[in-house]
Amino acid sequence: MSDFRSPLTDHLSAFVDLTPADRELLHAAVSRNVHTLAARQDIISDGDRPRAVNVVLEGWAMRYKQLSDGRRQILAFLIPGDLCDANVFILKRMDHSLAALTALRYAEIAQADFEDMMAASPRIAKALWWSELVTVSIQREWTTNIGQRSAYERIAHLFCEIFARQQAMGFAPADSCELPLTQLELGDATGLTSVHVNRTLQQLRKERMIELRGRRLQLLDPERLREVAMFSSSYLHLDRVRTPAR
Repeated sequence: MSDFRSPLTDHLSAFVDLTPADRELLHAAVSRNVHTLAARQDIISDGDRPRAVNVVLEGWAMRYKQLSDGRRQILAFLIPGDLCDANVFILKRMDHSLAALTALRYAEIAQADFEDMMAASPRIAKALWWSELVTVSIQREWTTNIGQRSAYERIAHLFCEIFARQQAMGFAPADSCELPLTQLELGDATGLTSVHVNRTLQQLRKERMIELRGRRLQLLDPERLREVAMFSSSYLHLDRVRTPAR
């Protein structure tokens, strides 16, 4: 018998102990309407009417805002298991855009299916609330990162977060993780120019804290990287106590 495991069930299992019935509901929800998208293509754009909740299954996506002159601010990186705004269908139109960073496989959960799933399982509903609270917590940390940390600290902090999030999902063996981001994308996430990002990466390499090879980030000195970034994973709420299944 299938255990109905998926990135979404793995993600929500961090918040509550899901029952087999919960897992079956989630599996059904992400199996009905699955799409693939090429890298750097929009899933949904600012101003569009949202009709479904999108869930990342494979690849990376991003949330972003773009000014009329073309300048862009990346607001979040989304990895497998992440929901792109739960209950987004409440809005009349999108106030930001979602796009694939890499080749992407994602599921759309229709409004009726999403509401039925939450009504059918209080545990799933609670896990989704937890997930949204953590999303907001991460957004607060990103605002602090851009407003108060130096360029050096911003990049170091972002790398610590990316590693911690992937490690929590079981995607990061030892001290390395996936990093399919260009220097432009790192800059758009941290409010830095590509030139400034390049200088910062060179400094982190020179000080033997990181190594970048292809699409992977290697943390050579994780403790020191966390220290210079003033990084505490508390805002990710990785030590939360799960609600037991009943």
